[in-house]
Amino acid sequence: MHTLQQLLSFAESAKHRSFARAAHGLGCAPSTLAKSVARLEQSLGVKLFHRTTRQVTLTPDGEVLYARCQRVLAEVEDLQVAAAGTRSQVGGSLRIDMPSTFGRKFVVPLLARLAHQHPALEFDLRLSDTHIDIIKEGVDLTIRIGELQDSGLVARRFSSQTLKLCASPAHIERHGRPRTLADLASHPAVAFRMPGTGRDRPWQFSRNGTPISQPVHSRVRIDEGEAMVQAAIGGMGVIQVPDYIAQEALDRGELVELLPTMRPPAMPISAVYASQRLLPPRVRVVLEALSGLARSSR
Repeated sequence: MHTLQQLLSFAESAKHRSFARAAHGLGCAPSTLAKSVARLEQSLGVKLFHRTTRQVTLTPDGEVLYARCQRVLAEVEDLQVAAAGTRSQVGGSLRIDMPSTFGRKFVVPLLARLAHQHPALEFDLRLSDTHIDIIKEGVDLTIRIGELQDSGLVARRFSSQTLKLCASPAHIERHGRPRTLADLASHPAVAFRMPGTGRDRPWQFSRNGTPISQPVHSRVRIDEGEAMVQAAIGGMGVIQVPDYIAQEALDRGELVELLPTMRPPAMPISAVYASQRLLPPRVRVVLEALSGLARSSR
């Protein structure tokens, strides 16, 4: 029978991609941990890791076991907390992946408040606009914007964002205010280069309830929303960015919204996680806090 310690050794090694870092976290010698994992492999009759001198990576069998281990260990942790009667004492390492700008503006300040409320919580935060495999990366929770493609994951919508088309007053004075989509063809633009694909994101509109996607023709491409706002303020061209990125510049009069009646529908912002059964308390408190971020689209 595979002991819980062997499964824990395996799961920590998979999370850190290193026996040494996993052993440090568990408070044991790397050789002890490696032997524990080797015994688990031997008893299962499968290879769980590809080993090199620099790192360890999961085999396909290892990825399947890791996904199941995470659920099992989360349930064990939750049962331990409940049995001890200390559910209010939330602790452990919380691993969250989030979009860069939304994370900086909203999620990190929220987690800072949680850190004061729960001193035993540890945080491993990853800010990136590239979607990750949360099972493979060992992440507790990821924040995603837009409709979700991962049918095997659980998603809890807690907010939304609207894309706004904007330009500076100087740009409008120079090129005129566009009244139709066709008018945009004569305007310089700043395109958003999608980090995951390297392609330019088309502009999104809605006319009489019908979604419209329009390619952006530009000599300027940027892969970060706040930098796009600065480019537009500087007169480099028309941009389309989320409302929460542009709103301060709009309020200050540094940008003007264009074609507001053709905004596309609001996109959901969701907290995504692997399982809804016996969520660890550390994940539960974050989900509850995120529900307080609910905002209506501007």
